Amino acid sequence: MFFRWDWLRPQLTAPIMPTLGPVHPEALSVGIFEETLRAADTGDFLPYDKDRRWAGEKDEKVLREDVVHQPEHTLIPTLTRRGRGTVKVFAYGLRESVIDEAAELATKLATVHAVVGARVVRPLGPETTHPRGTRIQLKDFTTGPCPAPDGPVRPITAWPTAVQSTFAPFAETMAADGLAFLHTQMQAGQCGPVLTTAIEDRIVGAIGPLEVRADAIGRPQLMPQYFAVLPEARGQGLGRNLWRGAMYWGQSHGAAYQLLQTEVGGPSDRLCRSEGLASLGFSHMTRLAPEDWNTR
Repeated sequence: MFFRWDWLRPQLTAPIMPTLGPVHPEALSVGIFEETLRAADTGDFLPYDKDRRWAGEKDEKVLREDVVHQPEHTLIPTLTRRGRGTVKVFAYGLRESVIDEAAELATKLATVHAVVGARVVRPLGPETTHPRGTRIQLKDFTTGPCPAPDGPVRPITAWPTAVQSTFAPFAETMAADGLAFLHTQMQAGQCGPVLTTAIEDRIVGAIGPLEVRADAIGRPQLMPQYFAVLPEARGQGLGRNLWRGAMYWGQSHGAAYQLLQTEVGGPSDRLCRSEGLASLGFSHMTRLAPEDWNTR
């Protein structure tokens, strides 16, 4: 076993994993860290990896030979060749100096692997004041019933054909939110249902795909969704109706929970906070500019 849990556990201020993203606190264990190292050797997806829905081979992998594991901090670098390539270093540790050490390692490995991106990911605890980055939020379906949405929220396939045809231009408009990619998956029949809402026979919002899969300890998890509402249609409660529709679907299909990542202070963040989700901490990512590399 590579990792010592008595070293690593005190450093885990938020439940976020290299290559996997957020995990349920009850699934956070030394075993899941070890499994990410084994996956780096094989290139396979772990059974509970959310990304296995989209590709046949895992793109991001841990650079296991470059992991730094010490009593007071742990640095876990990952590499992806997507685009022009990126090295991320996940910096676990309570001292602020861990950021500088992670940045030095990230810039070195970006040069070694000839990629243009170097980033540091710092998990932060839920008690963090003035947080930045993304908030990790937990929706627990076991604590009470999820209400059905109060509004015209339907699977895309339930709308008349003329309304369905408006999804394509909507998806292109919201491509920055992942809707264009989602549309390609829908056309290929490779994902679960997508809930939508419409105004005057035109799709203006969507959330999906809706799928439930087992996590690392076998608990059913509602997988993350793409979620967007046209800017001109916001402020009418459509996003809340879509979100509640997704939560209603998840609970109805046996999910025990969902983990969400929301941009701190953004619309989705405010929505989830108002819906009473539990905050598990934050993830702050620093992008290191190539011109800064030689100064380290």
